[in-house]
Amino acid sequence: MGRNPRFDRAEVARAARTVFWRQGYEGAAVPALEEATGLGRSSLYHAFGSKRGLFDAAVDSYLEEVVRPRLRTMQASSVQPEAAHAYLAGLRDALRDGGTLPATSGCLLINSAAAPIGEDEAVAATITAYRAELRGALATGVAARHPGRDEGECARLADALTGLVIAALATVRVDAEAAARTLDTAIDLLEG
Repeated sequence: MGRNPRFDRAEVARAARTVFWRQGYEGAAVPALEEATGLGRSSLYHAFGSKRGLFDAAVDSYLEEVVRPRLRTMQASSVQPEAAHAYLAGLRDALRDGGTLPATSGCLLINSAAAPIGEDEAVAATITAYRAELRGALATGVAARHPGRDEGECARLADALTGLVIAALATVRVDAEAAARTLDTAIDLLEG
C-alpha cells in the first residue's frame, strides 16, 4: 500500500496554477513549481505524473475556482436581467485592478491557446470547451437582458460579446486600459 501524501492536492494545483498563469506552460520551470508548491520534483511527479499532469490539475483548478464562479450567475436556473452586465463590468474592473492575476496575466486558457501547449489535442479541446461555456453563459445572459429580442440577433450579440471578452483577456497583459475599454464596448453592445 502506498503512502498517503502529506499535502493537499488542491492547494498544490492552486499554487502551480499561479506559476503557469504568469509564465505559461513552457516558461514554468520545474524549480519554480517546486518553490511555489513547497514540494520537491519527485513528490510533484509522484502526485501528478509529470509537469503536464500538474498543468492539467492547475487548469481544472482555474476553471473551477476562477472562471466558473464568474459565469455562475448566467448559468443559474433563473438568470437575472443584469447578470451579463454584471459579469462584463466585474471582469472589466478586475482587469483594471493592477494587483490581480487577471490584470497582470490575462487568462490562463487564452494564453495557452497562443502558446505551443495549445497545439496539444487535449489542451485545445479544453480551450474550445471553455470558449463554448463562456459563449453559452453570455447567450443566456443576453436572452435574460433582452427577452423580446429575436433569437438570431441574441445569438449574434452573444458571439460578439464572447469575442470581445476573449480579445480583452488576450490584450490585458500589454494594455490593461485598452482591454477595459474593450469590455466597455461589450457593455455598450449589450445595453444597445
